Amino acid sequence: MSEKSLEKLRALLKGYAERTGAGRTGGAGAAGAAGAAGADVKPVHDESERRRRACGERLQKVVRAVLDRVVDELKNAGHEAVIDDQSTTAGAYPSLELAFTPRSPAGTALTSVLTFRCDPRRGIAVARDIKPSPAKGRVVTTSSDRIGTMKVEAISVEWVETKTLSFIEAVLKVN
Repeated sequence: MSEKSLEKLRALLKGYAERTGAGRTGGAGAAGAAGAAGADVKPVHDESERRRRACGERLQKVVRAVLDRVVDELKNAGHEAVIDDQSTTAGAYPSLELAFTPRSPAGTALTSVLTFRCDPRRGIAVARDIKPSPAKGRVVTTSSDRIGTMKVEAISVEWVETKTLSFIEAVLKVN
């Protein structure tokens, strides 16, 4: 993740902390989740399986690297964040999810999710499900919106950073 993107992430987190008055809740120095490099012995028989595997590899190499750094920053700021990695699952479309729960003075923030999923026809699709805090008096609904799609070969660190930062900014605004 570039320094410019890290600085923007830190500024978003600092602004949220100042706005909500939430204090630090102790060190969250948890180590990032280790990537599972599955030893799949199933031979590749067709083009769709080859594309599925290539997409999973791209998720691991590009998207996971960015999300790991973001999770570390979020945890260092006292928020909860985890990555659900389904990029090496056999027989399913690979995906990575960032589940983010902002620290809230009222302690009632809900978990919002950013998903990078392989779409067999389009490449990697990004969707987000942002849940506002019930303490804000808003009705909590489940709805995800698609915020972008990119061909697998064209996925870049900058693109992933942009999508991730816009997600975090939107979550912090509604909480």
